[in-house]
Amino acid sequence: MPYIHFTEEQKLQANAVDLVEFLRFKGEPLVRSGLEFRMASNHSVTVQGNEWYDHAAEKGGGPVTFLKEFYGMNYQEAVLALLNEDVSQLCPRVNKPKEKVKKPFELPPANKDNRRVFAYLLKHRHLDRDVLTTFVKLGLVYEDQKYHNAVFVGMDKDGTPRHAHKRSTNSQGKSFRMTVEGSDFRYAFNWPGSSNQLMVFEAPIDMLSFISKFHDSAWARHSYVALCGTSSQPMLGMLERYPQIDTVHFALDNDQAGQLAMRRLAALAREKGLTVNALVPVLKDWNEDLCANFQQTMEEQQNEQVLS
Repeated sequence: MPYIHFTEEQKLQANAVDLVEFLRFKGEPLVRSGLEFRMASNHSVTVQGNEWYDHAAEKGGGPVTFLKEFYGMNYQEAVLALLNEDVSQLCPRVNKPKEKVKKPFELPPANKDNRRVFAYLLKHRHLDRDVLTTFVKLGLVYEDQKYHNAVFVGMDKDGTPRHAHKRSTNSQGKSFRMTVEGSDFRYAFNWPGSSNQLMVFEAPIDMLSFISKFHDSAWARHSYVALCGTSSQPMLGMLERYPQIDTVHFALDNDQAGQLAMRRLAALAREKGLTVNALVPVLKDWNEDLCANFQQTMEEQQNEQVLS
């Protein structure tokens, strides 16, 4: 392609294209995630307005870099595509927002009880009651007052909440999940143990499902962390705070995004001289495995009753 000179105005126009509308224009399915949207084809990538961020690769940018990164275009091709007449007509431009003042972290107000959270996590997600009760008593899981979401709290070594991840408790329809504004990802949902073992998961429910499925009297000796995505910050935060850890077990989702993230995080752990192991669920994630085991047990019990 011959060199094309773009004016500063054209460059600004290209980088002001609303990425959410552009992806819809291109037929890319999107999944709402709080104020953002995730690409259905790659859950680690979120878009909001004219900005994108890849939580797995921990990088982001504007529309031009998005087309270069995910559509394989060079700079000139990307700018031309964004200045296309159809794009200009169908995709609005995003005015540069005023710089946001970072909101201080605050936990959502707690409901008077945890009835809906217990019902959802025990009846629909089939977590072990004793395991869930342990986390609830310590204030690591609770029900928020306004929307009755499950809130998974990440605390520092002093027991001060520093991170919170919300997840809807509806068992039907679209699920809602988001990280509370102002959260420090170095302290994402975690359990600090005294042993040298750390287990790493994508989501809080996956972490609790794994403990529910395999727990014994010694489960609490080990350390656990949920990335609330695929960022390396929660894992690195745990390794910094608990230097006795020398072995990391990666238990991420059994899909492309999860396994790519596992390889990236494992490389970081090996660079620190740590021993690395991979734990892969049979189905997509540990909660699907837990629910499948529950269903199998129920069917076996029903068969035994019929035979007796």
